[in-house]
Amino acid sequence: MPRGYEEGPVAEEAQARLDALEHGESVHRRKPSSTRAAVFGSTEDEAKPHFLGWADEVDADELFERGRAWGLSLRRVSAQES
Repeated sequence: MPRGYEEGPVAEEAQARLDALEHGESVHRRKPSSTRAAVFGSTEDEAKPHFLGWADEVDADELFERGRAWGLSLRRVSAQES
């Protein structure tokens, strides 16, 4: 049964990581940009979507599967913002 976020930005980011690994590239490289992909979602402590971590540092799938977060999305934000 599909979960909504699997067909969106989180899945695209995961596929980009797999593609990079297949081509021998580092998955931790950052684009020369002042923005970074951030994971936002809701948690038991805070129902309103909020910053959970940087996409290259947080495993969004694991957060969802363990029930620790839901309504996950990726957003491009300033690298100095959190």
